[in-house]
Amino acid sequence: MPVERLLPDTEAEDLIALARDIATNELKPLAAEYEEKERFPRDQFRLLGRSGLLGLPYPERWGGGGVSYEVYLQVLEEISAAWLTIGVGLSVHTMSCYALATFGDDAQRNEWLPDMLGGDLLGAYALSETNAGSDAAALATRAVPDGSDYVINGTKAWITHGGEADFYTTMVRTSPDGGRGISCLLVPGATQGLSASSPERKMGMTGSTTAQMIFDRARVPATRLIGGEGAGLKIALTSLDSGRLGIAACSVGLAQAALDESVRYAKQRTQFGRAIIEFQGMEFLLADMAAAVESARATYLEAARRRDRGLPFKRQASIAKLVATDAAMKVTTDAVQVLGGAGYTKDFPVERYMREAKVPQIFEGTNQIQRMVIARELRNT
Repeated sequence: MPVERLLPDTEAEDLIALARDIATNELKPLAAEYEEKERFPRDQFRLLGRSGLLGLPYPERWGGGGVSYEVYLQVLEEISAAWLTIGVGLSVHTMSCYALATFGDDAQRNEWLPDMLGGDLLGAYALSETNAGSDAAALATRAVPDGSDYVINGTKAWITHGGEADFYTTMVRTSPDGGRGISCLLVPGATQGLSASSPERKMGMTGSTTAQMIFDRARVPATRLIGGEGAGLKIALTSLDSGRLGIAACSVGLAQAALDESVRYAKQRTQFGRAIIEFQGMEFLLADMAAAVESARATYLEAARRRDRGLPFKRQASIAKLVATDAAMKVTTDAVQVLGGAGYTKDFPVERYMREAKVPQIFEGTNQIQRMVIARELRNT
């Protein structure tokens, strides 16, 4: 959906500075404790909402920030550098609002979008299933018309904010006609018949609740159908294009945090009477890390600029997601190496960064899927 305005440079800088201030002073001091205790940071999402950061790339008409994707992604990077759980959560919420903001009619947007963008509500995106991850057209969760409602049965898997979200943008099957039989329903979190399973036990991002969502004769008004029957796969795939840019920005933020910690440690740690940053082996390692971070940042920013100009950006979004998440995995691994034995302990955050860096290579389409998308786009040009 096109934004309503582009921010002047000074206004954009002020917004990014606000995000950096919140990230540094309100989020980063809590990250290690919340991740250690696997505590969901609901109050911190409310803080982002009160600060106007939960609806940035959507029009002001419905309570959004009306900012360009280029600016929104830089805000996302700042948040993720402090706490990846919050950054990814913000990206997921933004993607969860996309279907209504882009494919809903004005009556639907007027009724629900202001609350979704206003800061009090948190969204989730329910596409994946146990047997329908990368193969989105194979999903089996079924929605059957019943009077003025749809009755939904099935199970969604790997849902970020599962059991915590206030609404679920949910892809369901409304006919057996393959991908053409998929539709999108905006499901309230309090819907009777909707429940969450026990949260997944994960190696990283443990503060972010991930759970299966179970639909057991969950009844949803037909007025919550977005884009008409059969529009669900198109909605899902176009949502993912923008969502992949969000994950790219989050990954760059994480990699930047790992680089910053590495440089800080290398300046302070001495061996043989010198700071270890003065040794060529360490210099080259840190230089490669910096090059990876800045290259990944440039890649997602260029893709965002194409999106903002209304140009095709599917290939560029997949490239950004691929490059940025692979960079984050390498940079965080190298950060542990820079810190040596200290990096392998929980006294420093780099071991957590390394664990967290793995999942961005998997969600919003694995990096193998990104290569398929890129190659298909090349074939079709």
